[in-house]
Amino acid sequence: MTHKEIAAILLQAEITQKACEPIRTHLSDLDLESAYAIQKLNVDEKIAKGGIEVGKKIGLTSFKVQEQLGVDQPDFGILLQHMQFNQGENLAFADLMQPKAEAEIAFILKHDLTGEQLTTEDIIDAIDYVVSAIEIVGSRIKDWNIKITDTIADNASSSHFILGNKKMSIKNIDLENSKMQLYVNDELVSEGDGTSCMGNPLNSVVWLANKMGALGNPLKKGEVILSGALGPMVSLNPSDKVKATIEGLGEISFDVD
Repeated sequence: MTHKEIAAILLQAEITQKACEPIRTHLSDLDLESAYAIQKLNVDEKIAKGGIEVGKKIGLTSFKVQEQLGVDQPDFGILLQHMQFNQGENLAFADLMQPKAEAEIAFILKHDLTGEQLTTEDIIDAIDYVVSAIEIVGSRIKDWNIKITDTIADNASSSHFILGNKKMSIKNIDLENSKMQLYVNDELVSEGDGTSCMGNPLNSVVWLANKMGALGNPLKKGEVILSGALGPMVSLNPSDKVKATIEGLGEISFDVD
């Protein structure tokens, strides 16, 4: 089966909101190059129809999850403008597929990041500000039965995201030790800190910047970078009220219709 045919399966699942079987049966287990090629086909299709790229998301930033999937690196997906919603806006459950939420730290860039040997210092210099974020992940793969090639091809299981309103200088945030608490219907359902994201969220952004540089698609000024979950993801249901706090970055919340 060709990359284009596999991409069509995932796109059809998204359009019809009927999850498909794992696509890894058509790829070798660790054929990441093909998985990213499939991802790009569907992202390019959406951009051709008016979608606007606004950033990147980093997934698989938990070392434990990487070990479970038999990989030694995270993955990335592309954020499009229609995926973002704002505080005060509700999220329609009907628009989601098998949704789960995770809280993380987002970085906004003030200039482009080019090259393949970027350092932590390079990344810090390029960051305009830091905000809290909740990412809603969703899988087009039935029952979240995914391995690494499934999630990469499926745009890193991306769905929607929301950013907090409190913008902070990276120099005023203890990224490694910032504690996160995620609540659903006022019940604490997930917690963690920056060490859950590759030891420090900056590590995942350094990885992404160098990965994108190597691919000839460097990170650009104004892009949103979702750096990875600070704790376990949690399933969402209709009428859920979701709230997260990240130390130093305040509170962020939304309701699911």
